[in-house]
Amino acid sequence: MTHGFPRLLADVGGTNVRFALETSPMRIGDVTAYKVADHPSLEAAMRQYVSTLDAKTQPAHAAIGLANPVTGDHVKLTNHNWAFSIDGMRQALGLETLVAINDFTSLSLALPFLPDDDLVQVRSGTAVATAPRALIGPGTGLGVSGLVPAPGGGAVALAGEGGHIEVMPVTDDEWIAWRAAHDQLGRVSAERLLSGMGLSHIHAALSAETGTLLAEPLTPAQVTDGALKQNDPLCRRAFDAFCGLLGSVAGDIALVLGARGGVYIGGGIVPRFVQAFHASPFNARFSDKGRMGKYLADIPVFVITAQFPALPGLARALADRLEGDMRRPNP
Repeated sequence: MTHGFPRLLADVGGTNVRFALETSPMRIGDVTAYKVADHPSLEAAMRQYVSTLDAKTQPAHAAIGLANPVTGDHVKLTNHNWAFSIDGMRQALGLETLVAINDFTSLSLALPFLPDDDLVQVRSGTAVATAPRALIGPGTGLGVSGLVPAPGGGAVALAGEGGHIEVMPVTDDEWIAWRAAHDQLGRVSAERLLSGMGLSHIHAALSAETGTLLAEPLTPAQVTDGALKQNDPLCRRAFDAFCGLLGSVAGDIALVLGARGGVYIGGGIVPRFVQAFHASPFNARFSDKGRMGKYLADIPVFVITAQFPALPGLARALADRLEGDMRRPNP
């Protein structure tokens, strides 16, 4: 087995898949992005990217981050129809190693490698270096993870599906959105309201409640533009409800993990309007936890503004796998 470079990194979201080569430890090259909908499978997208490389840069090892659970060899994307066998794709692509992990697990692994310029602090506090960090990110879905310090150094990135926990509304507008989702779907997970589709749903529910007829639901971008650029009252209410709910859920995650190392917000939505988010109901709701408010009072919150923040985490996961393979005795 060779453990050299380059190594292929692929960040697979519900909308885009992004590829890059790691040419030496933590030296990641230019990123190439494809639309998920434009390819019949992840293997096809990977083949297209590899076909653009010259013969001297064909990778033998790859790591992919996926916007869905990875609990065995068979993987199916939650928000798309791509499905595959990890080992089957490894063999089909001629790779020696193929690591597949949840995309927010890879983003958690990347947190120690993100420079200060790629973070905007939106809630004051002092991070405890030896404490866990929490990660949450609304985008096509809602990702949740955490980075927990391990005995003897290093850290463990959590692989879970926290985006599908229950969500508890507080304000009247949040209850309107929750009831509309409950009427349509039954159980309402956090992702149903804290995602791109969730932002559109909140606006549509408020519109229906006020008797405003929509030809079709607004897109998430139309809702945020209406709230922040056009001062549209319904869009502003939807934006505030979204940020308030996100504050409540982020505070809950921080309590569960004991995330005195800080809370990090990723995903494709919040980084687009950091200043408005900072002034939103998020901060008040984050620490509105009754007698546990004091526990949360000094936990800082950061928005991740890096364009491709998960790639260093994928590089770390792949390095860990290869180092583990080197230590494992030959059969």
